[in-house]
Amino acid sequence: MRTGVRSRWDKAVLVCAKCSKKLDGGFGDPARPLAKALRRHLKLKNGPKARAGVVEVKCLDVCPKGAVVVVDSDRPGEWLLVRPGDDLDAVAGRLGLDG
Repeated sequence: MRTGVRSRWDKAVLVCAKCSKKLDGGFGDPARPLAKALRRHLKLKNGPKARAGVVEVKCLDVCPKGAVVVVDSDRPGEWLLVRPGDDLDAVAGRLGLDG
């Protein structure tokens, strides 16, 4: 029986699914949840073969109005608020996913 799984991730980004659901998408051309829009914008695959993980988590208990809470695994003490219409290149840069 396996006790672990290897991953190619350099980092993980946690995105609050509840915040995304409250905004009804709003990221990208057809309104998408933030996690899906980031994965598509950065051309990331799903699962352990991707170079980074963008993972939706149930709720981070911050619940800002008009924004989605995002946690970068490199800086867990500094949470980001991303609003619909924010430039995904800028968001990726703030998360260290641009390169």
